[in-house]
Amino acid sequence: MKRSLLMIGIGVAISFCAMTSAAQAQATRTWVSGVGDDANPCSRTAPCKTWAGAISKTAECGEIDALDPGGFGAVTITKGITLDGGGGEGGQVASILVAGTNGVVVSISSVTCQKVVLRNMEIQGINSGLNGVQINAAQAVSVENMSISGFTQFGINLAPSSGHANLTVRNSMIDSNTGGGINSVATSSVNRVALINTTIQHSGGPGLTAGAGSDVDVLDSSFVQNVGGGVLANNASAKVTLASSVISNNQVFGVESTSGAIVQMTNCTVAYNNGTGLLASGGQILTWNNNYVGGNATDGARTGTITPM
Repeated sequence: MKRSLLMIGIGVAISFCAMTSAAQAQATRTWVSGVGDDANPCSRTAPCKTWAGAISKTAECGEIDALDPGGFGAVTITKGITLDGGGGEGGQVASILVAGTNGVVVSISSVTCQKVVLRNMEIQGINSGLNGVQINAAQAVSVENMSISGFTQFGINLAPSSGHANLTVRNSMIDSNTGGGINSVATSSVNRVALINTTIQHSGGPGLTAGAGSDVDVLDSSFVQNVGGGVLANNASAKVTLASSVISNNQVFGVESTSGAIVQMTNCTVAYNNGTGLLASGGQILTWNNNYVGGNATDGARTGTITPM
């Protein structure tokens, strides 16, 4: 009898320890530090070294915060989570520095929480990285107060392998990416993209490309000095709305709509592009009567007007 009771007691103790260990391994908030160690539990007093090391110890829908400046490595995200580099708007302290690979890959499936937030970070590809942020599968991705630069493909490539994903980019700088700034294409359904107070510049390709299944809204943003053009909508299922934004000093074109795409514009400036300002080459460019188009190599023309209601 005593032996049975002892065995039961040991079993309960083992179960309790296992549950405690699991709880510790899946904290709702964890931390990384430049002087951390991925063998740590990623607590505030014992932080991890990398995003990848902390993500396995962070619960779904949880958050990883940077305690101090540091490079915290490339990461693949397979569950809803927030990565916050700290420092608040204009004060990024965390970075991801990669060569020959993607900075952040988002591939979420079959989980409850599918929202990813990337905030207050710099992602740098040192002119050899692939994509700054590669989105393969997610319900929603929010990029806030970020700097993404130096990639050979795109700053952000929104290309879900099936279905669609939603993307919001706010208060960010996307600079000097060879393939282009932001690229959106959906194999089925519709990607819904919002760009707010964001600058895309010095891209080798277009600053923004809205491909198949892309519905893009742009507010208070700038597309400047992009070699491949400013804003491109290039599929019959692509729609772009530009509001209170500047498209200037780009090569090839300022705004192009092709292959049956629709671009709508209000209160925008399209100026000094070294090509055609408004280029409707098989698509529609519809404007309110409140845009400025001038100083381009060729100003081009809209295909129709929109009557305010």
